[in-house]
Amino acid sequence: MGNRFKQVVGHTARLIAAAFVFSAIPSVTLAEACREDTVLLRGDWGKARFQVELADDPAEQAQGLMHRTELPLSAGMYFVNAAPRRTSFWMRNTLIPLDMLFIDAAGVVQRIHSNAVPLDETPIEGGDAILTVLEINGGLAQRLGIDAGTQVRHPAHADYAPAWPC
Repeated sequence: MGNRFKQVVGHTARLIAAAFVFSAIPSVTLAEACREDTVLLRGDWGKARFQVELADDPAEQAQGLMHRTELPLSAGMYFVNAAPRRTSFWMRNTLIPLDMLFIDAAGVVQRIHSNAVPLDETPIEGGDAILTVLEINGGLAQRLGIDAGTQVRHPAHADYAPAWPC
């Protein structure tokens, strides 16, 4: 009976310690985890966070990252369609190579186009039923290990039973 008592007490102490650790995490951290200007990614490769400019109307989407000569390493642009649809991009007037991550409504990367060629007007097909597209520096997805199946966390996916909800 003494050993069982010690096991229960030990288990209870671990639960109390875990509760204390989780309660010590400020709620701001949770709020920041799902903001319009932040995209979080996770997969077998690990996790990444990008500060993004949101392109959710036709004018912003048409402009995209045109005419820019640089993009900070932890930055990107997040294109949000009004609803999931067939999506394609091109690099007209875009001066830097980009990776394009085509993401479905559930927030799962379906396709990655790596190192899109600056100024190339060849259509880059993302596929059907794409809700969002994340553009980041060319080659970065491969360097980080981001691949199809990676989960994305962003408020744009909230209405579509996201794989990684806010």
